[in-house]
Amino acid sequence: MSIDTATGKEAPAEISSERVKDIFSSIAKKYERFNAVSSFGAYKVWLAGMMKQAPIGPDDDVLDIAGGTGDVTFSVARAKHPAHIQCTDLVPEMLDVARMHRDEGAAEGVPVDFDVVDAQDIPYADASYDAVTMAYGIRNMPDRPQALAEMFRVLKPGGALVCLEFSTPPNRVWRALYTFYLKHLIPFWGGLITGDRDGFVYLARSIRAFPDQRGLADLMEDAGFSDVTWKNYTGGIAAVHVAKKPE
Repeated sequence: MSIDTATGKEAPAEISSERVKDIFSSIAKKYERFNAVSSFGAYKVWLAGMMKQAPIGPDDDVLDIAGGTGDVTFSVARAKHPAHIQCTDLVPEMLDVARMHRDEGAAEGVPVDFDVVDAQDIPYADASYDAVTMAYGIRNMPDRPQALAEMFRVLKPGGALVCLEFSTPPNRVWRALYTFYLKHLIPFWGGLITGDRDGFVYLARSIRAFPDQRGLADLMEDAGFSDVTWKNYTGGIAAVHVAKKPE
């Protein structure tokens, strides 16, 4: 079942997919600055935590889903030095920024290739990757079960999906403050930095409509993953889930 990612209600997939393409194609060159400012730098802590949890070795072939401007791809390259990373995203303009970073040396010698890919229809063979990484991606996909099933399919047995995503603070007071921040400050910062306030109204709504930590773990388990764990960051504003494909 596909949903409107802004509300979580059933809707044609095209509504969300086209919205995401429009938003991210227009803000691609300013997206990194927005991340840094809007999170007060916390996104670096989240990425570092993601790398600590990621079971990726030097011989691994890694698929980065919703790779955007390359934050996760280049974090994996620096922290894990795998054999190869395939960085993919739905939006070509985001990958253009990632290519620029690779050409500037951000991959530190790790081979990185790029493809425009819809994660709900991954064009790679079964059991072809040792690890799949994804940050802030699954929330924007209208058919999340299909996307997770595709990630499961392309993973080798014993491989892992490592997913960083915005989540739900367990503490009621912190959750209320975070909801206020999403509703009012995310659109403010987004409009100020990129000029696209409406796009960031959508992004804030998509975070509020997204399942909590247990809900995302359930989706992963329904797709066939096992040993699903998660760790909260910044009081649960973000969480890193690690899910294994059984051997």
